[in-house]
This record gives sequence, C-alpha cells and structure tokens, in this order.
Amino acid sequence: MAKKANVQQLNIGISDKDRKKIAEGLSHLLADTYTLYLKTHNFHWNVTGPMFNTLHLMFETQYTELALAVDAIAERIRALGVNAPGSYKEFAKLSSIAEADGVPAAEEMIRQLVEGQEAVVRTARAIFPATEAASDEPTADLLTQRMQTHEKTAWMLRSLLA
Repeated sequence: MAKKANVQQLNIGISDKDRKKIAEGLSHLLADTYTLYLKTHNFHWNVTGPMFNTLHLMFETQYTELALAVDAIAERIRALGVNAPGSYKEFAKLSSIAEADGVPAAEEMIRQLVEGQEAVVRTARAIFPATEAASDEPTADLLTQRMQTHEKTAWMLRSLLA
C-alpha cells in the first residue's frame, strides 16, 4: 500500500473557521459568476433583432470577462485551502441567478443580464464582513474589483433600456 504524503498545514494568518466561512461566500460568488457567464454566452449565441451586432459583441466581451473572473474566484478559494465547487449541480445549489427559459427577446436578455450583474454585486458585498473580520485583504481586493466591474456592466446594460 502506498504511503500517504504529508500535507503541510496552511498558515496564512487566517483561522480555519474564517477561511472556511470566506470560502463558502466565495463559492456562492463563483456559482453566480459561472451562471451569469453561461447565461451571457447563451444570449450571445441567440440574440436577434435590430441590435444584433451591438449586443452580440457586447455579450462576447462580457462573457469573456466572466470566464476570467471564474478562474480568479476559484483560485482564491483554493488559496484559502478549500476545494472550489465545479459542477453544474453544485452551481445550481449555490447560485442566486435563475437560468433563462427559452430564448427571450433582446430587450428581455438585457433586463435579465442587468439583474444577473446586480445579483453578483449583492453576493460579493455579502462576503465583506467575513473578509474584514479576518483581515483578508486579498479576498477584499478581489471582491472590490468584481463589484466595480459588475456595477459598471449593469449600468452599461441598463443604459440600453433607457
């Protein structure tokens, strides 16, 4: 029988309890971000109408940014010593973003994406108390960047509805 390798204990100045609590919040953020990524990519593929080219390109920019964000969030969870969720089943349990039913009209796509962007902001904002209590500046920085990006994207999308 193979001998199990000793794994060095994680000691980054954040207690196990705090690391797990922060990682739990980040898991929700990861699920929301991945769900929004998938929804945005779906809308990119299926948008039609007079704003096709504008929305098709805008959605592509947005889903590309979300794909990079998913990786950064998952890697932060791992840096905290916790396994990142990575299946549709796990994401469905953790996400606050509903999937689209069918293929909505372009304007409804925009509305749903505004709601999704704002949902991600709320999820990120809810993690701050745990990060502040643990003095987890790297996670706080990640959350600040994510909130800034999602708030700006929501504003740009909302401007299309005016």
